[in-house]
Amino acid sequence: MALPPKPGEFPFTRGIYPGMYRDRLWTMRQYAGFGSAEESNARYRYLLSQGTTGLSVAFDLPTQIGLDPDHPLATGEVGRVGVSIASLNDMRRLFEGISLDQVSTSMTINSTAAILLAFYYLIAKEQGANPNKISGTIQNDILKEYIARGTYIYPPRAALRIVTDIFAWSATEVPEWNTISISGYHIREAGSTAVQEIAFTFANAIAYIEAAIATGLDVDAFAPRLSFFFNAHMDFLTEIAKFRASRRLYARLMKERFGAKDPRSWMLRFHTQTAGSSLTAQQPEVNIVRTTLEAMSAVLGGTQSLHTNSRDEALGLPTEDSARLALRTQQVIAYESGVTAVPDPFGGSYYMEEMTDRMESEAEDYIRRIDAMGGALAGIEAGFQQGQIQTAAYDFQRSIESGARVIVGVNKFQSSDGGDVPVFRVNPAIERAQVESVTKLRASRDTTRWRETIDALEAAARGTDNLMPRILAAAEASATVGEISDALRRVFGEYRERG
Repeated sequence: MALPPKPGEFPFTRGIYPGMYRDRLWTMRQYAGFGSAEESNARYRYLLSQGTTGLSVAFDLPTQIGLDPDHPLATGEVGRVGVSIASLNDMRRLFEGISLDQVSTSMTINSTAAILLAFYYLIAKEQGANPNKISGTIQNDILKEYIARGTYIYPPRAALRIVTDIFAWSATEVPEWNTISISGYHIREAGSTAVQEIAFTFANAIAYIEAAIATGLDVDAFAPRLSFFFNAHMDFLTEIAKFRASRRLYARLMKERFGAKDPRSWMLRFHTQTAGSSLTAQQPEVNIVRTTLEAMSAVLGGTQSLHTNSRDEALGLPTEDSARLALRTQQVIAYESGVTAVPDPFGGSYYMEEMTDRMESEAEDYIRRIDAMGGALAGIEAGFQQGQIQTAAYDFQRSIESGARVIVGVNKFQSSDGGDVPVFRVNPAIERAQVESVTKLRASRDTTRWRETIDALEAAARGTDNLMPRILAAAEASATVGEISDALRRVFGEYRERG
């Protein structure tokens, strides 16, 4: 059996760079964010001191869906599953003492991605950073929200317009920034198979690329800044094959379907996170083993960036000790395991090559079905992807309940002594403090300037002008996340999932 091309050679089955980790290790990120900006800032500083090489910001639900802390629907959710960021002031406190031109930052944010990117850009400029040099990623993958996650605001077609506006603005203003992280992670967490994760992620990517091209952007002007976000689940060999198949399929899509000529446009660059859905509340210490195996599959599969989940995440937000242990897991793999010595060590294995071929073929079949429906957006509107994931999730759960699939500590090898671990608690006083902070901001800002920028944003939304300069102006005028989102709601409306 002939080996695929070498690492660094099209179609990059074995890795996008010739030397892979011999030349440069993956970026070690630890996803973190909770409570107030000050508390999250302290956690980021701690992680940086422990050797993390990139920040990854978790936002609370109100921030994700464009609600300020004092909105009635935000009650009880402020700072709970991520940090509360309502204004430029909050973003300033979040990154206090952290030089944004010295660190790469990933922000898991979608519906309000344009607003959070505007905040980050303005803070970087305040610090004196060269915008051409700041690097990081916004998730900005709105289509998967309708499929798997649910933190959407606007109807899909309006939301796609915001995505492409970010592409166009960033190409000149923040050229080193990854403008989207097209996410299979949440699709997999919702219950999809590995093949569905590949297929639905790339179907979404096709929709984004087509939308950007339709606005007049050249594919090679934005494709090198596209990035992806995948799940590393528990089936060790399947996950390695998934990453190999994904690289090859993407390279061919970009070169053959979209005619990209820049080799950087053919390269699938992706971040990986270990599977939160694989972690158990029973015997939580066993989650360390699960995360280690999942992280190893991501490394052997050639990821460019990695987050390792903490042992206690089935119980609550990670404690500082758990976050450190999760980071140490990556560091042991990187510096002690020896797996970084050779790219794609499974390349040439009969089983691995057959599985890679099969997964690529099955993913292509799904993409053809979605193309025949009119593309990812039409499939979402018809409920196709959602239905496929629901069926896969049901089948997976049935296999656990029947005992055909063993989950240690859950349906086999149970123990009444599961090992207690400390659970992190968010201080409820944070919500009151955030409400007071927003109230003071509104009372102290220049109301005339604020109103002018909000009106200008609404006017741009009704027309065809790029929204990013108007969002930046509103942010500088102390408009909040909720106020900027409301301006766009008044023009675009809100999406309601069909019952």
